[in-house]
Amino acid sequence: MSPPPITAVHTQAAPGFGTVHLVPVDPERDIDLLYGWVTEERARFWGMRQADRARVHEIYAYLDSLDTHHAYLAYLDDRPTALFQTYRPEADPIGDFYDARPGDTGIHLMMGPAAPGAAPRAGYTAAVLAVFLDFVRSDPACRRVVAEPDARNSRAIERLRRAGFTLGPAVELPDKPAQFVFLER
Repeated sequence: MSPPPITAVHTQAAPGFGTVHLVPVDPERDIDLLYGWVTEERARFWGMRQADRARVHEIYAYLDSLDTHHAYLAYLDDRPTALFQTYRPEADPIGDFYDARPGDTGIHLMMGPAAPGAAPRAGYTAAVLAVFLDFVRSDPACRRVVAEPDARNSRAIERLRRAGFTLGPAVELPDKPAQFVFLER
């Protein structure tokens, strides 16, 4: 399969699955995909299920305007497969809810739906997550990776723990109960 038609900022093999390409989100180009993904029932922990197309576009256009927050689509070979976001906690309200350190990099990950007719493959999310983490940690300024999944999303928390994250504090954010997890360099 060919790479995505857009320039990737990071390309890495996901052994047994193919090649993952991280491509910056372009709110204009990607709105149909983003809107479709974030409003699905399976994306309920993403917090945008009730958002209309204009609101989803507004959110990603705002993120695109910031130097501290970045959104990427992950392509497995040539098919979009995940949405990945990074942020600097000191420039985000989340930094007020835990003991933020210099060098912290926050992440959000949402896997896209399976390809039509494709069965889920064991280890796939872990392989894609490993690529994301390698990308984030390729920045020498990143000393610790921080995530704060919805505390009710036990599958995501367990997946992050299996990737090496340790549990931090559980907090009540304005929009969700959250469980902080940390991955030291």
